[in-house]
Amino acid sequence: MKKAALLTVMAAASLLTTTVLAQEKDAKAILRAMSDYVASQKTIELSFDSDIEVITPELEKIQFTNSGDALLSRPDKLRAHRVSGHTEVLMVFDGKMVSILGKNLNGYAQFEAPGTVDQLIAALRAGHGVALPGADLLLSNSYEVLVAGVKEAKHIGRGIIDGVECEHLAFRNFDTDWQLWVEVGERPIPRKMVITSKTVNSAPQYTLRVKGWKTGVEPAPDAFAFVPPATATKLSPDALVELDELPQDSTTGETK
Repeated sequence: MKKAALLTVMAAASLLTTTVLAQEKDAKAILRAMSDYVASQKTIELSFDSDIEVITPELEKIQFTNSGDALLSRPDKLRAHRVSGHTEVLMVFDGKMVSILGKNLNGYAQFEAPGTVDQLIAALRAGHGVALPGADLLLSNSYEVLVAGVKEAKHIGRGIIDGVECEHLAFRNFDTDWQLWVEVGERPIPRKMVITSKTVNSAPQYTLRVKGWKTGVEPAPDAFAFVPPATATKLSPDALVELDELPQDSTTGETK
């Protein structure tokens, strides 16, 4: 290869490396800003839509949709409601006790979980099989949790979510790719998240879209109090897996 051509190739490679490093730095800086902003909010009230896909044995992709809302009061209060075509779930956490009502089952479960909302999310995942894939965005240390295992990060550019201009970020882990859209401006809040499973046939996705977002709200005195319906049956905490985002019969196919 002639010297001039070699120098051109080397310059192009150097520019590409510099661009990639800049993209990674920008992506992580935006993610850090989002994490710091969300963690600094004492109270957050939000609404959302979510989609979760399964792949059937016949390789058909089926998508299940949910909508819901949540009220978070740091460090140890959470009320969340979610409804879909197969279930309606209310969860109330007062810092000591978790109460989960499955309105479609007319049943509820309770267990003690003294601690923070961060600890509650970990307990629900580890001890009760409830996935909560979008909950990482609300953690007090969401940046550390989200970047753990990241092999590649990119700032793709900007996009529009529900009429709001957002920074578009993309990350790669060993077994998942995930994207995040963060609102531009003084409120770097998460507006959309997409998680793609690379190790499952046909790469099913989980999508979360934040529709409404309020901070500084004053919760009602009974916002985190739970009173079960008089006709509801008390269930074992093991029944909580039946209140996840997928209907139980969807396990006949592959799931994310």
